[in-house]
Amino acid sequence: MRELVVLGTASQVPTRRRNHNGYLLRWDGDGLLFDPGEGTQRQMLFAGVSAGTITRIGLTHFHGDHCLGLPGVLARLNLDQIAHPVDICFPAAGAELLTHLRGVVPDFAGLREHPVAASGPVALPDAPFAFEAVRLSHRVETFGYRLIEPDGHRLLPERLAEFGLAGPVVGRLQREGVVRSADGRTVTIEQVSTARPGQRFAFVMDTRMCSGVEELAQDADMLVIESTFLETEAELADDFGHLTAAQAARVAQAAGVRTLVLTHFSQRYADLAGHRAEAERYFDGELVIAEDLMRVPVPPRR
Repeated sequence: MRELVVLGTASQVPTRRRNHNGYLLRWDGDGLLFDPGEGTQRQMLFAGVSAGTITRIGLTHFHGDHCLGLPGVLARLNLDQIAHPVDICFPAAGAELLTHLRGVVPDFAGLREHPVAASGPVALPDAPFAFEAVRLSHRVETFGYRLIEPDGHRLLPERLAEFGLAGPVVGRLQREGVVRSADGRTVTIEQVSTARPGQRFAFVMDTRMCSGVEELAQDADMLVIESTFLETEAELADDFGHLTAAQAARVAQAAGVRTLVLTHFSQRYADLAGHRAEAERYFDGELVIAEDLMRVPVPPRR
């Protein structure tokens, strides 16, 4: 299963309909929780996802609407006696703040810290994908994240039959890339398959427009991105280090994004019709205006 579970869509101030941030990406056997704001533990209950689902946590920065739910999540992991380790990525400049957040609740001993000090790969143990952090431009040190699945192969049954390959030998071919057929022929994975491009997911929060936004968005199958303001408040957005719906849509269109998820809306907008209309002017892919507790499937492979 590959889907985004939206736990909250508010920005600095929650509303009656929008909880603070929280996004759980379910990616096969992994559960990546991004920016758990206040109330995330309760939102997970409403969404029907358990703490045991979480295998990785990504904090973009240490503003309260993006991290104050972390103590509750860690307390729940501890209470439920989750046996597997959980990796947490966070800006290195906020290491002391993370220590304080961990210290206010019974600590989850399985938390493995990965401080991020610069753009680049983050080594997550046992991850079946590459995970990258990219510096953004906000009022405090902020990083966006990108998950990149390695390219693979899709086996062609008719080609396997031509070489007489079936059963366990097919599994060995997938693992090792080459096998010998029953009649002595050497068969490579390329001879019996077509290329299967890996999928990409990108997460961009709290930033003014910068090269990091463009880098993260490039070729993303799903881009989750803040759109705090409308274009009429573009100057205000830049002053406070945020994006407009139009900016998010333009960068997504230029980057070839397939599914664009807009979120992190200012409390000044009771109605998000303006965000949709503004984004639709510039983006012609699948557009999602995020709502709390919404589930958004990652699009099928290209």
